[in-house]
Formats: sequence, structure tokens, C-alpha cells
Amino acid sequence: MLTAHQIDLTVVALYLIAVTVIGCLMSRKTQTATEFMSAGGSLPGWVVGLSIVGTFVSSISFIANPGKSFSGNWNPFVFSLSLPYAALVATVFFVPFFRNGTSLSAYEHLEKRFGAWARLYAALFNVLYHVGRIGTILFGVSLGAAALLDLPIEAIIVCLGVLVIVYTLLGGIEAVIWTDVVQSVILICGMLICAGVLILNVDGGIMGIIAGAQSPTTNKLSLGSLAVDFSIPSFWTVLVFGFVINLQNFAADQTYVQRYFTADSEQNAKRSVWIGAIAYLPISAVLFFIGTALYVFYGSTGTLPAGTQADGVLPYFIMTELPTGVAGLLVAAILAAAMSTVDSSLNSSATLLLCDVRNRFLTTRRDDAADLLFLRIATVALGIAGIVAALAMIGVKQILDVWWQISGVLSGGTLGLILLARFTRATGGRGAGIGVLAGVVSMSAIVIAHLQNPPDWLVPLRDSLSGVTDYLHPLMAIVLGTAMVVVCGVLFSKRAAT
Repeated sequence: MLTAHQIDLTVVALYLIAVTVIGCLMSRKTQTATEFMSAGGSLPGWVVGLSIVGTFVSSISFIANPGKSFSGNWNPFVFSLSLPYAALVATVFFVPFFRNGTSLSAYEHLEKRFGAWARLYAALFNVLYHVGRIGTILFGVSLGAAALLDLPIEAIIVCLGVLVIVYTLLGGIEAVIWTDVVQSVILICGMLICAGVLILNVDGGIMGIIAGAQSPTTNKLSLGSLAVDFSIPSFWTVLVFGFVINLQNFAADQTYVQRYFTADSEQNAKRSVWIGAIAYLPISAVLFFIGTALYVFYGSTGTLPAGTQADGVLPYFIMTELPTGVAGLLVAAILAAAMSTVDSSLNSSATLLLCDVRNRFLTTRRDDAADLLFLRIATVALGIAGIVAALAMIGVKQILDVWWQISGVLSGGTLGLILLARFTRATGGRGAGIGVLAGVVSMSAIVIAHLQNPPDWLVPLRDSLSGVTDYLHPLMAIVLGTAMVVVCGVLFSKRAAT
């Protein structure tokens, strides 16, 4: 077990204390349920934008993106290239739409078009999505922290989860956003330091890394095949997948929609989307560059222990190659990447449970103190669920691959419902219900068809769907599912009056 110098441990401890204190200080500004959920709509666009950056750059990105380019190439970077297109659609069609609505929930308008079931369905699936995301992120960050601390991964997951629960519980969305700003700065500094150290330690610097990555035996800088083939992770497969996922973030994910309400104006809400989308492109590129540089570095030194998993290479480099103190900063950056996403998921999911479940179906009484208490209880419960999910993921080899499959299934066709409501005149529950059913079935079929080691009872179904693999890669599950919701929803729905 690699253990850290006392200085590194001190750096990490000071970071955790500082972030928790900052979050807890926000509790003085969070005295009502509305302040807990939207910070009173008082935050400038740049602050909200940096918080979106922090949400994008989770530990999934910080650990898994270098892992993907280390073991493969830059094909997953194409996902990031789709962000500006999704941001354009979001700022033109969705930010004004949500800001002019009557609820903090991203799904209240679905009830007006398709019935109460659609609102409840979308809200609960988004909550499940975020519980899965919390679990994936806590597990991912534990890989990095385990390289520093002589502690079991289980203990790291629980401790980190509890810290995030505490300041999110006390400070609400304002604590989430301001701590995200601090964490965004830390993680950007951390990854730039890591990239700089690699450049200095590879013969020839940047050009040496590029040359090593483009040797005759490998093409580590490839963005994937340009063939229009959706059965492989080609450039176009990842681009289309990325556009759908990123549009889902901006238009159908409560975490992002809720941030539009925290901005002090519609213009600043739009600006925050663009800040998040544009800033993530170079950040993502640096993370993939780090993975490529690690491949060249260890290819020349041969010091990487046999059996090291791709997602564990960066943590190993941090512990063995970085100077004392700097290693602590890098681990703090990894922790920052995790915490800045987990806190957002907790707050947004608690908001959905209040707006779309409790206050819609369980009570007609409007009591602000009771609402605030419910939000805090829900935050704790969701945090515990995320910790349990993280513990269940221990042993997973490729975080990014697993998360992309989970995120598609857990979306439950929600983006399709949102697009159906926003861009068509379809109304009524029948068509939307048929669309959701068709979308979920098609997504499930693609995922099942690609299962490598399914349980015995699922093998016959997997084998009967084997032909699907000739045409569609697993990344296309959410793309086809979303399209099926919209198409079937239009075909089987009544039309709203113009």
C-alpha cells in the first residue's frame, strides 16, 4: 500500500475542512425552502457557470478520462465536442422556457400535457439517475484517495459521502454552488500541475508525447473511425451520443435546470450554460492529454506495476512521481471533482421529491418550515442511498464505460418526454405512455444484447437479440430510446389546439 507523506495528508485534511466550513457557513443564508432550492435567484452568471463546470468535471472525468486515453485513444473526447451544440439548443429553447415557468421542478409542465403520471415518472427516474451517479462518483474518487490513504476503499466512500451530506444539508443550493466554484478552481489547478509535471518528465516535452502517441504501432490521438457506422464507437456514434446526453443534462436534468433559477437574470442563466459548455472543452482535452502522456511516460520507464487498471494509473502516478505536497493537492483536486457533483445531485433530487412527490401527491398544506425539514431529511436519505450504491460498485474496472451504460438506462426516456412536450403539439397520456414504453423497451434491448456475462435467466433473451449488435453500439441505446419516445408519442397522441 502506497502511503502519503504527512504534508500530503495535511493538504487533503485542510481542503476537506475548508470546503465543509464554507458550505456550513451558507446555512446562515438558508432559512427557507426556496433559499434551500434556488438561493433566492441572486447569483451572478459566472458563479453559476463555474458551478456547472464543477458538475461536469466529476471524479468520473478526472479519473476515467485519463484512464480511457491511457488504455485506448481520444475517441471519448468527441463526447465533449458535442457540448456547444447542446448548449445552443438549451439557451435558445429551454432556459427561457423553464425560467418563465411556475415551478422549480423541470417536470411540472409534463403534467399539463400528458398527466400527473408523466411528471412523477420523470421526477423519480431523475432521482434514480442521480443516486446511480452519486454511487459511481464516490467509487471513482475512492480509487484516487486509496492510493494516498492507508484506509479501505469502503471507509473512504463513507467518510467522503458523509462530509458532502453535512454541508449540502445545512447550506442548500447556495452552499452547493459556492463550494463548486472553489472546487472547480482547485481541480483545474491540480490537473494543470499534473500535465506540467508529465511534460517535464517525458523526453521532448509535448512534442515527445505526441511522437510517442503516434508511433507506427499505435494511434493514441485518434478520435475514432469516421465511418458512418453506429455499431462501433465511431466518431459519429460518440458525437450523437454526446449531443443527446448533454442535451438531456441541459433540458431534462433537474441539477442543471435548477441552476437556471439561481441566476439573477435570464441573460446570466444563459451565460452560465455557455461558460460551463465552453470551459469544459479545454479541461476535457487536458484530462485526455494526461492519459496519453501517462502512456508515453510509462512506456519509456516501464515502472508501472503489472496488473494496474487503467483507472488506477493516474492515482499511481500522483503518489510515486509528484513532489511532496503536490501529491496532496492532486488528491484534493480529485476529491473536489467528486464533491462538486455529489452535492448537486443531492440538492436537486431532494427538490424533486419535495415538488413532484410530497407537495403534489402527499399533502396540500404549504408550510415552509415543514418543506425545509423534508428537504433536509431527503438529502440525508439520498446521500445514504448513494453511499450504498458506491459500495456495491467496488471491483468495477472501467468507470466511464459502466457509467455511460447506467446513465442511458436510468434516463428512462425522460428527454424524449421533454422534447415531445416542447416541440410538438402532442397531448394526453396515451401517446406519451406508449412512447415511453417503446423507448424503455428499445434501450433495454440494446443493453441486454451487449451483455457479456448476463445471469442465466437472461441468456436466452440476450441470444435472441444478438442481431442488434450488428447495427447498434450500446451508446446508441439512449439515442434510439429518445427517438422512439418522440416518434411514438406523436403517432399515438392527440394534438393540442393551436
